[in-house]
Amino acid sequence: MKWSMIQLQKFRNNGLTFDEKVNLDSVKLRDPQIRSISPVRIKGRADIRSKEVTFYLDISGKMILPNSRTWEDVQYPFSIQTTEIFRDEISGFEENTDDNLHVIQGGMVDLTPIIEELILLEIPMQVYNDEDEEMPASLQSGKNWQFVKEEEIDSEQKVDPRLAKLAKLLNQEKE
Repeated sequence: MKWSMIQLQKFRNNGLTFDEKVNLDSVKLRDPQIRSISPVRIKGRADIRSKEVTFYLDISGKMILPNSRTWEDVQYPFSIQTTEIFRDEISGFEENTDDNLHVIQGGMVDLTPIIEELILLEIPMQVYNDEDEEMPASLQSGKNWQFVKEEEIDSEQKVDPRLAKLAKLLNQEKE
């Protein structure tokens, strides 16, 4: 998704609309946790002025990420809405005020690196399957530990025998 400013100026009066599917396998090189990514649908329009182009984008697709508990593949859909502005020049003040403001370099507007960055920002810290409620038996316990759901925790927990006298004292104070 790359255009020269000369190409874009042809659409100055009517604007540019597009709806494309783009292969962004290069995003897997930037983050190894992405196991695969479907062709990304990029739908949007561009408003073109003499020294500025504003893109209104809708980006959607699916990527395969590892499950945080089981390391199995999880399909993670994403949908991003953004507005990206490209200008010939950016003053120092404006540069710090808007993250979506970019400089046109070499007379070319390239959306691909920006779209890749937006997809990378969509990756959650932890990914879980909808079926994670039923964990495999091999992942429910191990040596000196056991996975317990919050609902299963008994409200009256066992008191450590070393702290039994302290527990009795606290119970007496409550009464």
